[in-house]
Amino acid sequence: MTTESKKIIITLSERAPVSVLTADWPIIAKSDWHDGKVECQANRRAEIRVREHADGRRIVYGWLTTQWQGERDQYAGFLLDKGDDAVRAIRRVAGAIGRHEVADECIADLPAEAI
Repeated sequence: MTTESKKIIITLSERAPVSVLTADWPIIAKSDWHDGKVECQANRRAEIRVREHADGRRIVYGWLTTQWQGERDQYAGFLLDKGDDAVRAIRRVAGAIGRHEVADECIADLPAEAI
């Protein structure tokens, strides 16, 4: 049995992509969207994910993929320091990929804050 963690490359906005181990950066919130009734038959799919490291840093990223000729896939993401505004980053990613409605679901999926 292997204990190796999967390594993924995440495309970010305004900086080079980052490579992370999924075990070190678990997903803490996500949302998705697709056109049509059945996802496997969709022409467009969008997803936003939020990953968090044990030190409090977060990566907020997302993408829109399309099967339509003449359209291009869209990618966006931001690396946040501990305490940075994840909600604002989620809204920026949603705007960059052109699917604003995906932001609200992702924000609602964030861990609750104790107040």
